[in-house]
Amino acid sequence: MVDKELLEILACPKCKGDLKYEEEKEILICEKCKVYYEIKEGIPILLPESAKPLSG
Repeated sequence: MVDKELLEILACPKCKGDLKYEEEKEILICEKCKVYYEIKEGIPILLPESAKPLSG
């Protein structure tokens, strides 16, 4: 679980756009860049090189 206040200030490291939290999968999605970032042990891994492409 990621803190709601933290989610409000997080932005995509590539485009600086909003990120959507997918609680079930523990990921943050940037729809603009069509990528997602994993959350490991409650910590979002927001490095540009850690972005993974959205499938589907």
